[in-house]
Amino acid sequence: MKYWLMKSEPDVYSIDDLERDREEIWDGVRNYQARNFLRQMKPGDMAFFYHSNTKPPGIAGLMKITDANIDDPTQFDPKNPYYDPKSTPDNPRWQTVKVGYVETFATYISLDTLKQTFEPDQLLVVKRGNRLSVMPVDEVAAEKILAIAQG
Repeated sequence: MKYWLMKSEPDVYSIDDLERDREEIWDGVRNYQARNFLRQMKPGDMAFFYHSNTKPPGIAGLMKITDANIDDPTQFDPKNPYYDPKSTPDNPRWQTVKVGYVETFATYISLDTLKQTFEPDQLLVVKRGNRLSVMPVDEVAAEKILAIAQG
């Protein structure tokens, strides 16, 4: 099992939305490095749900990868903002995963707390200028994040 951190703006899709929906496709990722991380995910992997572009940004909860290597359906829909005219059903460019709700943390872990706890080489989200929406989290950092969440 691996750990990941996946970002979403809470006004677009939040941990509360995932709790309500229970399971959802993580669509709309249009960065090749983030896509490559999505391609590495396997069912059973865990992911921290990070609220971005909010005050304060931070980790809101935990989700589980329930299905992997799914062609992102938004790439084929011309009415969708994530439409990619160069992508076809025979040659899709964007893959994604399905995530399931695990828990909302009682303690929201702000980016400031993460920066006080981790060095950039320990947790990519605290690295200055890092804008990736999907990134790996090593097991040591994941255990420390889970400990912070439990208070």
